[in-house]
Amino acid sequence: MPDLLMEKEIGGIVAGVDEVGRGPWAGPVVAAAVVLRPDTPLDGIADSKKLSPVRRRALAARLHETADVSIAAASVEEIDSLNILEATGLAMIRAVTGLSVAPDHVLIDGNRIPKDCRWPATAVIGGDGRSASIAAASICAKVYRDDLMARLDATYPGYGWARNAGYGTREHREALNRLGPCPEHRKSFRPIREILTQRIGITS
Repeated sequence: MPDLLMEKEIGGIVAGVDEVGRGPWAGPVVAAAVVLRPDTPLDGIADSKKLSPVRRRALAARLHETADVSIAAASVEEIDSLNILEATGLAMIRAVTGLSVAPDHVLIDGNRIPKDCRWPATAVIGGDGRSASIAAASICAKVYRDDLMARLDATYPGYGWARNAGYGTREHREALNRLGPCPEHRKSFRPIREILTQRIGITS
């Protein structure tokens, strides 16, 4: 289970950062930054992928009440113009910038620190299973993005985003073949690019 050992060893104000949505074919990539306060209860905080939707939502609500939480995104347009890795870094920088107090150090899930990171930072592979702050960020980012994709599903119905969150499921692929891409699809991603190319060929 994730704990606060790394945060305590570093000392000062430490923010955990994680992202959700690098792999989907549609929607923004979302990042969260979380600073856990000393009195934040840690019971149940874990990697968001290992939690049920109901448990994630309850923990996210508790974290918003007891911790400093900031959530930010990079849009589909930014993903297509920058690439997904750079857009993910941009979302992370935005999330940390949005915290109410500037951190002394940032713990980032993965093996890459965003190039424009202006805080002392450590990349932590498997961080959402090791650092409670990163795990908390993964929970908040996941709940926020799932809710966002459900709202986008109502705007662009037919792709099943309320169920698949924009990932490349069979349902999503079949809908793409039937409906074609919409403005929230990542045109730089190969499956979307291929469908666009096919449709242009059909209509030309």
